[in-house]
Amino acid sequence: MIEFLFLDLDDTILDFHRAERIALASTLRSFGVEPEPDVMDRYHIINQWHWEQLEKGLLTREQVQAGRFAVLFRELGKAVEPEECTARYQENLSRGHFFLPGAEEAVKRLSQKYRLYLASNGTASVQHSRLRSAGLYRYFEGIFISEELGANKPSRAFFDACFAKIPDFAPEKAVMVGDSLTSDILGGKNAGLPTVWVNPGHKPHTDIVPDYEIESIAQLEQLLETIGK
Repeated sequence: MIEFLFLDLDDTILDFHRAERIALASTLRSFGVEPEPDVMDRYHIINQWHWEQLEKGLLTREQVQAGRFAVLFRELGKAVEPEECTARYQENLSRGHFFLPGAEEAVKRLSQKYRLYLASNGTASVQHSRLRSAGLYRYFEGIFISEELGANKPSRAFFDACFAKIPDFAPEKAVMVGDSLTSDILGGKNAGLPTVWVNPGHKPHTDIVPDYEIESIAQLEQLLETIGK
């Protein structure tokens, strides 16, 4: 019987890609760069590489946050302080939120049947601002953000820190749900939890194979009823 749900936030509940595009475009313009498609695409490649290094334990969060902008603006031939750009970007990103289709209703229904815990690698100040804006705190018994825990998904240390904060926690009754194979699914596996991959684009598996796969969190409730039988 499933009792505990660990849910990722970005691109699982909230549409991070949409929020990111808006925040990044505004940030680039404030530093004299037009957010042309090729510039935006290049940022996403650089950004993804930096976050992958964080997940592997090869970069710190601060190195990720400033490093991605340092690389981008160096390639663009612009003299910009990456820390200043990071602060502006995070300020822009923390404003407002966008739910994925059906996600708000799904989280509300799930909270009535299961004990929900948020598990995010996002920047703490940004995530808390977006959670407040979206009114999501009321649905979760615990908010676990890697920056505050001192460990990142997919490390076992992240999940151990989460488990230690949950009264009467039973790992055999828990599931990890998220959109990232390298963060959420690998993290769940490292912690010994069944995993559910939110994969709206039907991307192919890598060597990281989830236990279950859904197109959106709106399908999670029905899946859990099947698992729990």
